[in-house]
Amino acid sequence: MCGRIALYSPPARFARFLDAVLAAGLDPEGPPRWNVAPQQPLFAVKQREGVRQLDSCRWGLVPSWAKDPTTAARLFNARGETIAEKPSFRSAFAKRPCVIPVDGFYEWEHRPGRARQAYYFHRRDDAPLLLAGLYEHWSERDVDNAPVLTTCTVVTTSPNEDLAEIHDRMPVVLEPKAVATWLNVTDHGPDERLALLTPARPGTLSHFAVSAAVGSVKNDGPQLIAPDEPTSLF
Repeated sequence: MCGRIALYSPPARFARFLDAVLAAGLDPEGPPRWNVAPQQPLFAVKQREGVRQLDSCRWGLVPSWAKDPTTAARLFNARGETIAEKPSFRSAFAKRPCVIPVDGFYEWEHRPGRARQAYYFHRRDDAPLLLAGLYEHWSERDVDNAPVLTTCTVVTTSPNEDLAEIHDRMPVVLEPKAVATWLNVTDHGPDERLALLTPARPGTLSHFAVSAAVGSVKNDGPQLIAPDEPTSLF
C-alpha cells in the first residue's frame, strides 16, 4: 500500500525531468508538501497526441460510471496484478495511464518489540520517483455543465528487497526509459505495459525511520523527512 507521499519539488522540476509541458494555470513553483494523503492533490503526467502534460489531480480514483465520488476513499491504490480486469481500473488502464512524479513516500511497519514505525523511501540517486498511475474524469450525471473531477491512483506490486521487511506491497517505480511505453497506449499493447508492473530493481530505493508525526495529516514540513530512531516498546 502507498498511502502517504512527500511532494516538495516544484512542478517545473518534474516537468523538465519528464519532458512535459505544464498545464494551463499550474504554478511552476508550487508550494512544497511533505505529507500528502489520499483525497489531496498530486501531479500526474498524461500523454495526448504525443505531447506530455503535467497537471494536478486528486488522489483517489473515481471511475467515470460511479454514482458519486465517495469511492475515491478506497481507490487510492490499484493492484498491478489485476488492473486489466477489475471494473474500477480496467478502462483507465486501457486508455488513461499516467506517471505520478514524487520525491518520496512513507510506509509503516510492525516488528516485534517495536512501536508502529514510519519509514521514508526515496530514490537512492535522489532523482524524482516516477510512479505508475491511472487517471479518470468524473462528473455528476444529469447536471448541465457539471464540473469535471480528475482523479488518479497509484499502481502497486509486490515489494523488492528494499521494502520487503517493512511492507508487503510497494508502488510501481518506473525507470525513465519505461515512461514512453507506459503512457503510449496506441503503440504498446496491454501485455507490454503490464510487464512494467514489477518490483523496482533492488538498490533503487533508500529508506530510514522518521517521526510518528507523519501519521497526522495536520503535520507538514521538512522535519517529517528527518531521520528518527525507531521506537522500542521496552
